[in-house]
Amino acid sequence: MSPNPTHLPKPGPKTARELMTPGAHCVAHDEPVLRAAQQMAELGVGALPIRDAEGALIGMITDRDIVIRVLVAGKDPATTPAGELARGEAVTIGADDHAEKILRTMAAHKVRRLPVLDGHRLVGMVAQADVARALPHPEVGALLGALSSD
Repeated sequence: MSPNPTHLPKPGPKTARELMTPGAHCVAHDEPVLRAAQQMAELGVGALPIRDAEGALIGMITDRDIVIRVLVAGKDPATTPAGELARGEAVTIGADDHAEKILRTMAAHKVRRLPVLDGHRLVGMVAQADVARALPHPEVGALLGALSSD
């Protein structure tokens, strides 16, 4: 009996839309870092996009940022606004961009997670592990090497 074609993997490169976890949650720039940490714990994630008062994406906050840039720095997570941890322009990927572009973007900016935008609307998050599952082993190794180097 031949395999059912509906269970075969789709040929060709995967897009961010196919790889992402949909429905990304954000933290507002004026919310305290403590609330961001609570959201991360509730959602079981290590990073959240930060949005400004108009809803535009202004950066990311990671669990590592909270530890190093807030706790170790002696700041109070209950009063430090999440927006204080946003640095520069947010690195994003388009929903229809292919896995290879995601890989290049992650490597170039040394990030492990990317917000996925459809136009200007945040539609999900794509993580290093999502890309690793979609790419051949040599490309995955290159990504891991790029992210791990100083």
